[in-house]
Amino acid sequence: MRKLVLAITAATMAMPMSFAAPSAADAARRTTHHYYRTCHRHKGTTGALIGGAGGALVGSAVGGRGLAGPIIGGVGGALLGRHIQRHNSRYAC
Repeated sequence: MRKLVLAITAATMAMPMSFAAPSAADAARRTTHHYYRTCHRHKGTTGALIGGAGGALVGSAVGGRGLAGPIIGGVGGALLGRHIQRHNSRYAC
């Protein structure tokens, strides 16, 4: 009985995928259409993370042994990285 239930479950899970799978041309057409109609503005999160890490490293190298150098460098780097990523976008909204 257990094997029967598992076989029926596997068959019902595989069935919708085999009948409703779109072709590659349909997927490319929808993606391309959506790509040109949508505004692509970056929020700056990746730039803030990378800038914060780089700023903390530079701040610790410049600041010496204290804790203020890495904190100030990290905050400054995060703000600068966010600004750079948000304003270097190829697409204008």
